[in-house]
Amino acid sequence: MITHMKSTIKHRTCRSAVMLLLSLLLGASCAVQKSTSATAANNVVTASAAQTADDTRPIYALIKRVVPTHAEHFKVEFIPKEGEKDVYEVESRDGKIVLRGNNGISVASALNYYLKYYTNSSITWNGVNLNLADKLPEVPQKVRNVSPYNYRYYLNYCTYNYTMSWWDWDRWQWEIDWMAMNGINMPLSITGQNAIHRRVYNSMGLTDKDLESFFSGPAYFSWFWMGNLDGWGGPLPVSWMESHEALQKQILECERGLGMTPILPAFTGHVPPAFKEKFPMANLKKTNWVGFPDVHLLDPDDPMFVEIGKKYIEETIATYGTDHLYTSDTFNENRPPSDDSLFLNNVSQKVYQSMAAADPEATWIMQGWLFHFSRDFWKPRQIQAMLNAVPDDRMIILDLWSEKNPMWLKTEAYYGKPWIWNMLHNFGGNVNMYGLMDRVATWPAEALHHSGNGKMVGIGLTPEAIEQNPVMYELMMENAWRDTPIDLDSWLKGYTKRRYGKENASANKAWDILRRTAYADTLTSGGPESIIVGRPTSNKNTGGVTTTLTYEPLELLTAWDNLIAASSELQNSEGYRFDLVDLTRQVMANYATVKQQQFAQDYKNKDLAAFTEHSAEFIALIEDMDRLVATQEDFLLGKWLNAAKAWGTTAEEKKLYEKNARNLLTLWGDKDSKLSEYANRQWSGLLNGYYRPRWQQYFDYVISQMQKGQEIDQKAFNNKIKTWEWRWVNSSEHYSDKTEGDAVAVASEMYRKYIQTIKNSYRVQ
Repeated sequence: MITHMKSTIKHRTCRSAVMLLLSLLLGASCAVQKSTSATAANNVVTASAAQTADDTRPIYALIKRVVPTHAEHFKVEFIPKEGEKDVYEVESRDGKIVLRGNNGISVASALNYYLKYYTNSSITWNGVNLNLADKLPEVPQKVRNVSPYNYRYYLNYCTYNYTMSWWDWDRWQWEIDWMAMNGINMPLSITGQNAIHRRVYNSMGLTDKDLESFFSGPAYFSWFWMGNLDGWGGPLPVSWMESHEALQKQILECERGLGMTPILPAFTGHVPPAFKEKFPMANLKKTNWVGFPDVHLLDPDDPMFVEIGKKYIEETIATYGTDHLYTSDTFNENRPPSDDSLFLNNVSQKVYQSMAAADPEATWIMQGWLFHFSRDFWKPRQIQAMLNAVPDDRMIILDLWSEKNPMWLKTEAYYGKPWIWNMLHNFGGNVNMYGLMDRVATWPAEALHHSGNGKMVGIGLTPEAIEQNPVMYELMMENAWRDTPIDLDSWLKGYTKRRYGKENASANKAWDILRRTAYADTLTSGGPESIIVGRPTSNKNTGGVTTTLTYEPLELLTAWDNLIAASSELQNSEGYRFDLVDLTRQVMANYATVKQQQFAQDYKNKDLAAFTEHSAEFIALIEDMDRLVATQEDFLLGKWLNAAKAWGTTAEEKKLYEKNARNLLTLWGDKDSKLSEYANRQWSGLLNGYYRPRWQQYFDYVISQMQKGQEIDQKAFNNKIKTWEWRWVNSSEHYSDKTEGDAVAVASEMYRKYIQTIKNSYRVQ
């Protein structure tokens, strides 16, 4: 995970509801506890009011966490906004670094600016370089930056599971600090929502037993919240609901203490399976998603829709307070039952009414993903019907994938609704070097000044998963405080210097190549994956795993040459060690397809000796990759599994959470899941414990068939291996959550072993 202030994160323990509640009472959160709840809809509390204009305590606490040995060198002062815009200043005065801003986020952004541009420091998920001298550098002339964006949004429903499923308070606090330093002021905050569902439906006469088939397991909440599935990965223990209600209160307290306006969930119409028995007259519709059983949606025309929606918001406000921002995504990857304009207008109107009935100041934050995902359905008439039902000042649209599929350009900037430009970047948490670097450096500013941008009010990040490709997130958030395109040549050199602690010509050459190759991929969605993570086959692409490269692989090898050459000077840098391992992994992952196509050809040629040799080399490659990535904690399956089990309060709960954690990364659903491998990871433990034995069984089968002179039956093999995969999902063998080996030494060993062989293999293709 994170290498910043790791002493607070490395030693995770089980956080039961009692422990979390105690931590709240003892003030363990990053802000001073304040009451932000309301007991009735007509007494709605603006939760962000908990931070008074002169309350510097949350930001001083952040500074102490980020730079504990130098915190006394900083002084915080609040200043007014510049018009309606957030602003920060950095200045030296009386031996102190003065950080000014209109709220905690602006001040934290000032801190980040100072650390980056005056101390050449860098704080990312995958490596931290705090390059701080005893005497901090002075700021020779006051710096003042104004954000052109009212909103800087963060997160995707999916992030909450593909990355955040098992986060505890320590990990959340680190992330909120990172958010603040990167200018994020509008985070999606959906932890702890099951407790709200439970109380609302209990109040309507549904029992906890009735809800067992409703709540999903912890790894699948995103799709439960979006109305895609019921019950999968459950039943959800009450202890989880209680502990995560307490965790959400800590999260919101910290976010609001710094001046953020969190977005809370609203009712989408998704009701429990038992609802139809309890309320037989209710008008319910069925829908299903990628092969999961039907879920029930309450028709917006049913009078209970607004009633339940109002109850949901009232309970949310009573429990968590509110900043009047609510998320609700109807028809997420589901086709509406009708394309009639009146029907769609009515749906949208009722969703908004269910919010406004409880909170007259409610603003609906809606993902624009459905307009891209089902673009054959959502034509201009249907989109306008959906949007026009809500007042313009009460809805904001998230243009979810602006760097690849900017729907704002296809919808006349959402027909007058305020909207936010977002970088999506990652799907499923797949591990690869990927990004649209040049677009991210220039497109936000171009959109800001575009004559047809309508009411563009912000930028943001909407990744399905994080903790990878830190360069893309650093680059994207560089846009938060500027209205001009980023000069990528100079920015990338500065990024490398900050990340590695010093400038290095070889590292700069490596990143120039990476920019033109892995980080210039406009063709794939989320980047190419490795054949290693696909269900074994002789086909180049398999089961949702696409391996086609959009760049010349020999160029990536030249980047590898250069990054290896920098090792003697940069080897002590956390960021360098991660990047060297990541690039080495990427080269080896790409090479796996070459080896696979070799043994596929051997099979066609009926050359048993060559097949045996090349398949053994493929297995050795997987083992080497596992040993390589085991040097980095970001690539450890054991960390993911142990974090999941740590939330269990009983042996049964630990087993359930581990199964959730294993299942999401592999089959995703049951044995025949259509989403198998969607969330694949090239992680130590998965490589040796799941992908390698799966491939070995394939090789044993093929060799056996070749020895008998018989053809392989791919379908029969797939049916057999599915049983083995499901058994792995349900097993509990141990995987280490500790790194092993020196990153630079192991990467250098892999370089010596493979570089010439790989170069030769590409040259003869």
